[in-house]
Amino acid sequence: MHPIRVSIPSFRSENSSAEKGFTVFKIDVLVNGRLHSVEKRYSEFHALHKMMKKSIKPPEIPSKHVRNWVPKVLEQRRQGLELYLQTVIMENEVLPKIFLDFLNIRHFPSVPKTESCGSFDTESVESSKLSHQPVMVYLRDPYLLPSAHDTFSNVVIEGVVHGVFYPDLQPR
Repeated sequence: MHPIRVSIPSFRSENSSAEKGFTVFKIDVLVNGRLHSVEKRYSEFHALHKMMKKSIKPPEIPSKHVRNWVPKVLEQRRQGLELYLQTVIMENEVLPKIFLDFLNIRHFPSVPKTESCGSFDTESVESSKLSHQPVMVYLRDPYLLPSAHDTFSNVVIEGVVHGVFYPDLQPR
């Protein structure tokens, strides 16, 4: 189960003088207890869908051709897009990087597979890289036996080494 929850609580219509009106969907993203929102147009969902098809089998996306000015139809599209995002999360153990970028999730624990899908934001490759900090530092090589002047072995180091390199080994 992923520590990500998404919902689309609302949408709004935008009227632009340069183009005909369009609808913007507000996506609430809860990641590890932190909530943020992003706004996306249907065309951005459609572009995401096309990109994800290259690496995974995404669920069906709501129809592209609807009457954008009918509130009941827009509500159905909102529900369909919400279900679409939730299904991608539920059906994929490893979420594609393109999906994480779409939701503006930057520092999500990943495995190498998440790098395979590309990104909408190709200009800032460095900014989309996941960063990490060292978890622990050894003062000496943990593989070596404790020196002769140690009266007690380092139980913590031994436990970590066994946990990392022999996770299936059960204590006697």
